[in-house]
Amino acid sequence: MNVKIFKIRLPEEFLYEDQKTLDAFLESHDIVKVETAFVNDENYWSVVLYFDELKITKNTVKDSKETKYSLEDDTLNYDEEKILEALKLWRSEKAKEQNLPSYFIATNKELMSVAKYKPARKEELRDIKGFGKHKIENYGEEILEILESI
Repeated sequence: MNVKIFKIRLPEEFLYEDQKTLDAFLESHDIVKVETAFVNDENYWSVVLYFDELKITKNTVKDSKETKYSLEDDTLNYDEEKILEALKLWRSEKAKEQNLPSYFIATNKELMSVAKYKPARKEELRDIKGFGKHKIENYGEEILEILESI
């Protein structure tokens, strides 16, 4: 088993890149265990990943993916707002349960895109920007259940 430590800095100029680096690592490795801790003195999350060997990939160069769905503006109708509220509540509970910051579960923009796009199957979640294999495996079923219940 291998160990890798990530530093997720909270200032906006670092947050996106740090999270993108973490997401890329998660997609290419088999994660066995995750530990997180907030470092108050320096205002960042420390993420410790225990993982097995790299997943085997055919090419190091990925084929370009088709464009993923991403909400272009923040305008949601009444029904979509209801979905977004339910998704945010779920995300908050899930983050507390897993002792993670809520944006690790899903960002506001990702949840808004889900509310607007309304996927019916896990495969359709892949069409939403920010939803890769890891997020879909961990949270896809629950997200779809929320969408069905509203």
